[in-house]
Amino acid sequence: MNNTVADAELDTVAALIRGAERILFITGAGISADSGLPTYRGVGGLYDDRLTAEGLSIEEALSGHTLATRPEITWRYIGEIEANCRNAGPNAAHHAIARLEREKPGVWVLTQNIDGLHRAAGSQNLIEIHGSVHKLLCTACAYERAVSDYAGLTLPPHCPECDHLLRPDVVLFGEMLPQAALAQLSTVMDAGPELVVTIGTTSVFPYIAGPVWWASQHGVPTVEINPGQSEVSRLVSHRLSIGAGQAMSALWSRLHGTH
Repeated sequence: MNNTVADAELDTVAALIRGAERILFITGAGISADSGLPTYRGVGGLYDDRLTAEGLSIEEALSGHTLATRPEITWRYIGEIEANCRNAGPNAAHHAIARLEREKPGVWVLTQNIDGLHRAAGSQNLIEIHGSVHKLLCTACAYERAVSDYAGLTLPPHCPECDHLLRPDVVLFGEMLPQAALAQLSTVMDAGPELVVTIGTTSVFPYIAGPVWWASQHGVPTVEINPGQSEVSRLVSHRLSIGAGQAMSALWSRLHGTH
C-alpha cells in the first residue's frame, strides 16, 4: 500500500468510525504483535507447523482430551504461551479501541486472544471468546483464582481446596465455546453494528468471520486491518494492509485532529 492510497483509505475509515456509534472490533493475534507477542501460527509464530517434544501437533497438545489424560503436556504449552505473554503490555491499538469505547459506549470487542491485553488497556465491552490465561478454574469444585502470571506456580497446578487439577479458563481444541460469551455476541449483533472492523486475524473460525458476512449482507461497512490476506479479505469494503498499531494510531490522530 503506497502512502497516497494509505492516506486516502485511512481518511475514509476514520470518517466511518466518526459516523458510527455501534462498532464491533474483531481482533486476533495480529493486534498483539506490536506488544511483542508471537502470532501462534504463520511466519514468526511460536509453533508454526512443528510438532511438540512429545510428537504431538500443538492442537493435540492444547486439547481438552490431552488436558484430561496427560495434563502435564497441556500445561507445559499453556505455560509456554503465558511466559511469552508475561510482561507484555497493551499497545497503541489496544489503547485506541479502549478510548473509543469510552467515547462511544456502543463499541464492543470480540477477541480470540487469551493474553488479557484488551482488558489491561481498559476495554470493558469485551467478549473474550477463547477465555483468558489469567484465570484458573478447578476441574472438580467451584474454586477459581485470578493470577497476573504463572510465576511461582507448580505446573500442572492443583486446587488448594480439593487437590484436583486446575485449568486455565481458556477454550482448548475440541471444547465448546463459552455460552455466556456467545450470548453476549448475539446481543451485540441483534443491536445491529453500524461498522465492523476486523484486526489481525485470519478469520478462519466461522464465529469470527460471521459478523463480517452479516455486515456484507446487510450493507454495513466493514474494514480489515491486516498486513496479510485472510478469509474475509475479499468481503470487506475497506482494507488497510498495515499493522494494527500503525493503523489505529493513524486513525486516532485523524479522529482527534492531530493528523
